[in-house]
Amino acid sequence: MGFEELRALLARHVRPEETTVIDGLYIAKAERTGPPSPAMSGTVLAVLAQGAKRLAVGERIHEYRPGSYLVASVDLPVTGHFVEVGPERPALGLALVLEPSAIADLLLRAGSGDLPRPRAVALPGITVAGMTADLLDALIRLVRLLDRPRDQAVLAPLVKREILWRLLTGEQGGTVRQLGLADSSLSHIARAVRWIQDHYAEPFRVEDLARLSGMSPSAFYRHFQTVTALSPIQFQKQIRLQQARLLLATHPGDITGVAHRVGYDSASQFSREYRRQYGVPPSHDATRLHAPAPL
Repeated sequence: MGFEELRALLARHVRPEETTVIDGLYIAKAERTGPPSPAMSGTVLAVLAQGAKRLAVGERIHEYRPGSYLVASVDLPVTGHFVEVGPERPALGLALVLEPSAIADLLLRAGSGDLPRPRAVALPGITVAGMTADLLDALIRLVRLLDRPRDQAVLAPLVKREILWRLLTGEQGGTVRQLGLADSSLSHIARAVRWIQDHYAEPFRVEDLARLSGMSPSAFYRHFQTVTALSPIQFQKQIRLQQARLLLATHPGDITGVAHRVGYDSASQFSREYRRQYGVPPSHDATRLHAPAPL
C-alpha cells in the first residue's frame, strides 16, 4: 500500500499546532512514548503512517498502526499513548473530523441497496478496522492537496466525501453510519453524553438521562455502556477528573477549590479518585503541571 508516500507527505506538512489549511484535517507527530495521557476523542477518523497508538476507553483497549484506522463516532474520554516510536522514527498520523451533517447527506443520496441495513442496537463509539486500498488512496489524495493551493477549495470537499463513503461502505460502516442518523441509538446516547459534558459538576439520576434519550432506564444503561464502555457515573467521573487536571495547571494551590468546582463534596474522595486515575495525588500533579517547560 502507499504508506511511504503518506509518511513523506505528513512529515513535510506537520506543524506544532497540528492544524492544516484544509478544514477538519489535522496532522500530528510524536517522538516519544510518554505516559498515558487523558484527552477527549472527538468524532474523527484517525490514521497512522508510522508508529502505533493505544487508547483506553473504560475497560476497552484499542490499538491502531499503519494498515488499520480508528473511528470515533462519539466524543469520549480516553487515555492514550504512542508506542514503537523514537526521535529517529516518530509517530506520524492524521485525523479527519467526521461531520454528522456530511454523513447524513451521503446517507440520503445513497440508494437503498448501496449500504447494509442499519442495526437497531447501538455500536461501540470507538472501533478499529483494517485499512483498504481505496480509503488509503483517498487519504493520500487529500493530503496531496496541501501542496496544491489552487485545487484545495474545489477538490478537498469532494475527496472528503469520498473518504466518508469509503468509511460508510467499509468494515466499520455501521459505526460511522449511526453518527449521521438522527434517530439512531447512538444519537440518543450522544444527547446524554453532551448533557454530562455540559453539566459534569451536577448530580443526576440515570432515569432522567434515560428520559432525555427517549429510552427506558434499562435500555439506556445498556446502550450507554455499549457506546462509551463506561457507566453514566463512570463517564461523569472521567470528565470531572479531566477538567480538574486542567484547572490544577492554573490553580495548583487550591486542591479543595478545584475539587468543589468539578462537583466533589469531599476533597479526600477527590484525592483518592484522582490518584487512582493519574497515579499521583492532585497536589503532586499540580506542582508538576505548573512547572515551567524545559528550554
